[in-house]
Amino acid sequence: MAWNEPGGNSNNQDPWGGGGGRRGGDQKGPPDLDEAFRKLQDSLNGMFGGKKRGSGGGAGGAGKRGGFGLVWIALVVLLAVWLFNAIYIVDEQEQAVVLRFGKYHETVGPGLNIYFPPIDKKFQENVTRERSYTKQGQMLTEDENIIEVPLTVQYKISDLQSFVLNVDQPEVSLQHATDSAVRHVVGSTAMDQVLTEGREAMAAEVKERLQRFLDNYGTGIIVTQVNLQSAAAPREVQEAFDDVIRAREDEQREKNQAESYANGVIPEARGQAQRMLEEAAGYRDAVISRAQGEADRFSKLVAEYSKAPDVTRERLYLETMQEVMSNTSKVMVTGESGQNNLLYLPLDKMINSRGAASNATPPGMASGAASQATRLPPELDPREVRTRESR
Repeated sequence: MAWNEPGGNSNNQDPWGGGGGRRGGDQKGPPDLDEAFRKLQDSLNGMFGGKKRGSGGGAGGAGKRGGFGLVWIALVVLLAVWLFNAIYIVDEQEQAVVLRFGKYHETVGPGLNIYFPPIDKKFQENVTRERSYTKQGQMLTEDENIIEVPLTVQYKISDLQSFVLNVDQPEVSLQHATDSAVRHVVGSTAMDQVLTEGREAMAAEVKERLQRFLDNYGTGIIVTQVNLQSAAAPREVQEAFDDVIRAREDEQREKNQAESYANGVIPEARGQAQRMLEEAAGYRDAVISRAQGEADRFSKLVAEYSKAPDVTRERLYLETMQEVMSNTSKVMVTGESGQNNLLYLPLDKMINSRGAASNATPPGMASGAASQATRLPPELDPREVRTRESR
């Protein structure tokens, strides 16, 4: 017989060991879930101002009061979730733009703030951190050469309101504007400038043009730096490209060597020509001055000779002999009685010295001296004087 059949001994056959289904007996029974749930509802009703359910209350009133309690719990949970999402913190490096009903409301600075979703919508961004964008692509230069130009653009947000509201996906617009600016600058520059010393000027021009595009779009982005890295030819034509570069370098080196040689030879030739002109002018002035001096001396000598011929003749003889003897190697042999003097002239040394003097003296001066010597009167010629003395 089952333990719960009528007439059975329920106390002995109760599997829970309870006493005849009594509540609160000495023996323990299984937990009553309905009673526990009712106690929870009563406590919640007491918290929110409801009345506790009596032992004789109907089932309809209990269900109604339990439904109101669950609604209040749901409302509390929703309020907590809403507050958790509505309160936010803006860091020192950030700003936040709040839209109310889809229209700009305010720009929020650093601190603890609150907004009201779903009425409000918040956009929070770091406005001090520098961001970077890298681009590399094949471009055509002014002289119709294809090169690959890698570059890096560094930028940051200058106006968060414009960044959020004016342009959809402003960073994508930045990439497109960068492509346009770089292709315009590279397309108006020769390949040599792109590969060598022209990269700094190109980077400055790209930055200026890119910033102008972004300002026209109203993106709220400011470009801080544009770095043009080393450009190179495409891989398919790299070897031919290197050969062309080496040929141009050789051409430039040959031109530089030729210019260096020309810069060294031409000034030297001009200097020699100028020196020759200066020497000729100096020689001309010296000859003219010497001729004028000799003419003046001869004129004064004629005047003095007309006044005292003997004295002047003797004086001229002595001066001429002094000049001749001082410039000529000579040996004088004198006898014991002082007579029969013998003048030994070393003709070989005289000829050698005269040849050296003729080489050192310009032809004009030698011919002038010879013509002047031929113009001396017979009585003043040293050769005539020596001939008469020998006689």
